Amino acid sequence: MPLPNESLLMHYRTMTINDYEAAIDLWSESEGVRLRDTDSREGIEKYLLRNPGLSFVAEVEGEGDREEELVGTIMAGHDGKRGYVQHLSVADSHRRLGIATRLVDLCLEALKSEGIQKSHLMILPDNEAAQTFWANQGWAYRSDILLYSFVNGDNHNV
Repeated sequence: MPLPNESLLMHYRTMTINDYEAAIDLWSESEGVRLRDTDSREGIEKYLLRNPGLSFVAEVEGEGDREEELVGTIMAGHDGKRGYVQHLSVADSHRRLGIATRLVDLCLEALKSEGIQKSHLMILPDNEAAQTFWANQGWAYRSDILLYSFVNGDNHNV
């Protein structure tokens, strides 16, 4: 459900590869978002093609001749059993307006329509704002599992 006056200014839609440059700009400016080699244009395009309709952007309506400006993103995918949410980001200038919550709702509804009931996300340990946000959204911190990563390629950045 849109917030008051939000329908006049904010548009939500499925993310496409055409959003890549604006998304990278947003993520680069967002504290707590770590970009890796897999966030290349090719990597994001592959991810979007493999998970169609599960990632979203928020755009603020441009005034006059200005184009719409991307101010929020969320990406999601699944393995057929569990969903994985990443790159939730809202521009500092548009925080605390309900944009992140709306993006999460869109994402979870899209995952649910794919039959995915449970999702996971990863947060950097020092990203206290994200920890608070997700806890307030009802997500549970897990201390009963450990995450291990392996890079099967030339670049060994985890």
